[in-house]
Amino acid sequence: MIDTHVHFWNYDPLRDNWITEDMYAIRKDFTPKNLMRVFNDLQISGCVAVQANQSEEENNFLLSLAEQSDLIKGIVGWIDLQSPNLEERLNYWSFFKLIKGWRHVLQAENEAFILNKDFINGIRKLKSYKYTYDLLVYHDQLTHLIKMVDQIPDQPFILDHCGKPNIKSGEIKDWTANIKILAQNPNVHCKVSGLLAEADWKNWTEAELFKIFDIIFENFGVKRVLYGSDWPVILISRPYSDWFNLISKYAERFTTEERSLLFGGNAKAFYSL
Repeated sequence: MIDTHVHFWNYDPLRDNWITEDMYAIRKDFTPKNLMRVFNDLQISGCVAVQANQSEEENNFLLSLAEQSDLIKGIVGWIDLQSPNLEERLNYWSFFKLIKGWRHVLQAENEAFILNKDFINGIRKLKSYKYTYDLLVYHDQLTHLIKMVDQIPDQPFILDHCGKPNIKSGEIKDWTANIKILAQNPNVHCKVSGLLAEADWKNWTEAELFKIFDIIFENFGVKRVLYGSDWPVILISRPYSDWFNLISKYAERFTTEERSLLFGGNAKAFYSL
């Protein structure tokens, strides 16, 4: 089994100012050592480490951790897709085979950034290097995302955290409509991850989350959905095992083969692990 969405960091209150005071549970360092016990207990063999800092130094940091721990099976790093030196940087990083793809924190950007011609042209260059691209947006940015991915029809994309539906408010009508449109693109996959942060951290219900899972699996199908946690961010709500057990309970309705795809097979295929 593979967890396709894990973060590591040496906590820096200035750099990591997105970690607000009410997220006190994650205002500290996190390394692969913090995951070993829970992964062993749940028989998870490894993870994809996803960038949390927008600099190329983040790539070096994650690669250094991977040298120390074989839990990291792949890395989603950061690169400036609008840089005039992009081709040179892509060529440089292509020698580091653990880097499988890239991500930018689009949830912090506006429509003009997401649909910027130079940004889109940067993503177009990824296919020739066999890189994937992770899509991180809030639910109200999905319309921009749909316009963006439609301009790059042959690029493998994956939507992080199901497009961050507003579970806490229960207002998911627009999100549902946009997920249906986005999922029609066969090159877009989806991570069932990170949803506890979008719910009421301490009072979410199984029914709320299963409703989201229903919409994701109905539209993407089991073959395009990957298990992920968004650890350690999920710790603001519950322990890792609670999230894993929730997904496992929902997946009881699937065949053995489908569960194998959800928890590992799809990850290995998408990220070339």
